[in-house]
Amino acid sequence: MDNYWFLCFIPLAILLFSRTGSQAVELRLQRVERKLDAIINHLGIVMNSGVDPQIIELVQAGKKIEAIKLYRESTGVGLKEAKDFVESL
Repeated sequence: MDNYWFLCFIPLAILLFSRTGSQAVELRLQRVERKLDAIINHLGIVMNSGVDPQIIELVQAGKKIEAIKLYRESTGVGLKEAKDFVESL
């Protein structure tokens, strides 16, 4: 009977540790992206190549919500990713 509980605990522990590991990787990736964005901004590099010109026009016109919506529709990314992208323009 003691082995049964031990066998149930192992998959649970693996699930918890793998989730924590992927969260750590995600956080690390976000930090790297923020650092890269800071470097790009510091160097004055414009990264608008490949961006729909209509999205750039919406951002320049102050229509950020419409730009986020259009970017999400055209790329299929989530709300946070689209918001972050539009704010980086």
